[in-house]
Amino acid sequence: MASAENIAAENLAAIPTETRNPRSAGIDGLPTEQMLRVINDEDATIAACVAAEIPHIARAVDAIAQRVGKGGRLFYVGAGTSGRLGVLDASECPPTFSVPRDLVQGIIAGGDGALRVSAEGAEDSPEQGARDLIANGFDQSQGLDTLVGIAASGRTPYVLGALARARSLGCFTIGLSCVPGSPVAHAADIAITPATGAEVVTGSTRMKAGTATKLVLNMLSTALMVRLGHVYGNLMTNVAPTNAKLVDRAERIIAAATHVPQTQAAELLRHAGSVKTAIVMQGLNLSKIEADRTLQQHGGVLRRALES
Repeated sequence: MASAENIAAENLAAIPTETRNPRSAGIDGLPTEQMLRVINDEDATIAACVAAEIPHIARAVDAIAQRVGKGGRLFYVGAGTSGRLGVLDASECPPTFSVPRDLVQGIIAGGDGALRVSAEGAEDSPEQGARDLIANGFDQSQGLDTLVGIAASGRTPYVLGALARARSLGCFTIGLSCVPGSPVAHAADIAITPATGAEVVTGSTRMKAGTATKLVLNMLSTALMVRLGHVYGNLMTNVAPTNAKLVDRAERIIAAATHVPQTQAAELLRHAGSVKTAIVMQGLNLSKIEADRTLQQHGGVLRRALES
């Protein structure tokens, strides 16, 4: 396991995310609009970096979905921006897809307080990364949990410690970084490495590296939820109608899926209590009890229920 001391001894200036970007070298002397164009031009390179990693992302999604389908869960661990992005992605899964709060979990070095106030020193302990992972209930599903270690530089000790602990338990690991061939890439079963290169502001990986990380996390969690049957077509059929906006969205989803007016969709939702049940009731002309039973028989996957 890498230690903070031997990692500090590396030539950090040679890491791509730490190098100077010649295209932004004079940015402080530019007019504001030109300055913003430099930033935007660099941002425009990110999608291609992520696209190059799609084969690895696809392997990761399929591996996670297989394990979650058997009772496993997905964990993200990171420090600083990487940790915040992991917590953000995890926290948005329950309201978007109505999954249990513990299905996708984000862990940040320094704890939840580090979401608002930076805890820079917290990332230097691999032992703390391992401890925090276990403290958050990792591997309660006997080898079915998956860990995504997130580190833009690919060498964060906290993340490396968590990855090593996960692998020692026989769990599946994914290393998400922006530096090809990094320690994080080598420490994981699958490496996802959008090579974003030098930042506009040297070393500020909240910028291009952070954007690439967000794009990859969007792919991982969204594709996972699609594979689990929480999306029908491109409709968010697992949405929980817990406020006025979401009630309206739920009604529009039912209307789109069943080709009925929204007023009728609202009535269906009122009787059914959920979007999926309402769609099955209308689509198969079933009672609520029958619709719920049909969904249960098909693992809650709406397309399978409707095609039955």
